[in-house]
Amino acid sequence: MTLNASDHWLFAASSDDVDAHCANLGRWQLDYDQISAGAFRGSFTELRLPGIQVFREITSQRVRQYGRLGVDSFGIALPWRGGDINFNGTCMSSGNVIACFDAEVDMCTPPEFELRGVVMDARLLEDTLKDLEIELPDGIWHQLRELRTDPGAAQRLRLLLEYVQEVVDDNPTILDNPAARQQLEDNLLTEVIDLLPSLEPCDDLRGGSARKRLVDRACALMLSTPEQPMTILDICKGVGASRRKLNYCFQDVLGSNPIHYLRAVRLNRVRRELKQCVDERIGVYDVAVKWGFWHFSQFSLDYKRHFTELPSETLRRGRLDAQPGRW
Repeated sequence: MTLNASDHWLFAASSDDVDAHCANLGRWQLDYDQISAGAFRGSFTELRLPGIQVFREITSQRVRQYGRLGVDSFGIALPWRGGDINFNGTCMSSGNVIACFDAEVDMCTPPEFELRGVVMDARLLEDTLKDLEIELPDGIWHQLRELRTDPGAAQRLRLLLEYVQEVVDDNPTILDNPAARQQLEDNLLTEVIDLLPSLEPCDDLRGGSARKRLVDRACALMLSTPEQPMTILDICKGVGASRRKLNYCFQDVLGSNPIHYLRAVRLNRVRRELKQCVDERIGVYDVAVKWGFWHFSQFSLDYKRHFTELPSETLRRGRLDAQPGRW
């Protein structure tokens, strides 16, 4: 389901595929991998005001999100429901906010997760802060950070985001009026600005960065020879870490153990290739072997458990969608 306002100020879409959900994110330059097994359901709503975008995102499975919100973008988000969020090598504490100051995004979100927030041009934020003579804490520009802030200011932003969603759900025609959209943007900008002076970094980037670097090296090593999956012992030797250290680093950074994460990523890669495979000479087995799945019956079971459909069904649907004139 997709809803588009006539002047494109409101966008809402839902999907049952993690890649289709990712495509709905519009200007956000993000990729998602589905890490937990089960049917995926996602929805994304974006209210596009003159200088600010207000968003609401819901995902049913654990996913790893990586990329950028867009060039020179600032975003601040409040977890609405769900479990632990992992990023920067740490697990986020309840009650804090996520802020992305013109930086790369790389985080794992839990199943049945909802996130709401705002995204704006970083230069708009910078100019506004300069006009108001507000200085942000050192070291948070060009970072994705978990930040502690004044609970009252966070609650006021939360209430305003609740109001925005009520308007979108119940009476969106109110915002057909450009003056109403501008007033809403001014209110949002005021609440965000009120929140910023009390921001305080609460994650230890030094320890977290070390864990993330180790996990990034391990992931790169895992995928360097996709047709011949490495053993955990090989990976430990390659990154110079014990199995115990590798396990807890993966748990802190990605909320998953290395074996489960690698299998999930390889399954995601197979799925993307199957959806894009138009060459009738290439079958499911060819793609599976390319990503190191040699035991075909076990691969089919793992694939169906992870995505709730057989790989042959994914391939068939991808080829149907690619037929000329289908849409």
